[in-house]
Amino acid sequence: MNTATQNLENDHVHILRLTDIMLAMVEQKCSETDHFELVVNLIRNFADGLHHAKEEELLFPLLGEKGFSPEHGPVAVMLMEHVQGRNFVKGVIDGIVELKNGKSEAIHLVYENLTGYANLLQNHISKENNILFRMADQMFSADEQQTLIDQFAVVESEADPEYNTKNSIAKIDFLASVYIQ
Repeated sequence: MNTATQNLENDHVHILRLTDIMLAMVEQKCSETDHFELVVNLIRNFADGLHHAKEEELLFPLLGEKGFSPEHGPVAVMLMEHVQGRNFVKGVIDGIVELKNGKSEAIHLVYENLTGYANLLQNHISKENNILFRMADQMFSADEQQTLIDQFAVVESEADPEYNTKNSIAKIDFLASVYIQ
C-alpha cells in the first residue's frame, strides 16, 4: 500500500533536485533572471504551494490530533522552517527586482538566499523523511493513510496546471539540463 508519507517523499525527490540546481546556479555564477524567476515559481507553486499545502493543511493537523503540538516539538520545527524558507524566497525576489533595476551587486542577495533556501530545505527534508514521517507511519492507521492520500489528490487536482507535479518535474528537468552536468 502506498502511504501518505511516500507521496510526500516522492515530492521531496524533486524538491531536493531543485535545491541541487539552486546550488549549481550559485556555483556557476548564473545571472539569468528568467531562470531565477522559474526557480521562485517552482518553489512558490510546487514546493510551497502544492507540497507544503499537503503538509500544513492535512498531515500536520492529523499529527496534531495524535498529540503533536503545532507550537512545540517536531511539527512546530517543520512549520518554523517553512516560514524560514518563505523568507529566503522573498530575499531571492528582492534580489531579482534589484537586478532588473540595474543594481548588479544584488546578485549576491540572490545567491545568498538561494543558498540559504537550498541548505535549509536539504536539512528540513532529511528531518521529515527520517524522523517525522516515520513517526507518522507508526501513528496512522491504514484508513487514515488512505484518507490523506485521497485528500492529497484533491490538493494536486486544484493546483495551478502550469505547476502541477508533472509540469513542475518537467521544469526542474529543464533547469537540470542547464545547470547539472
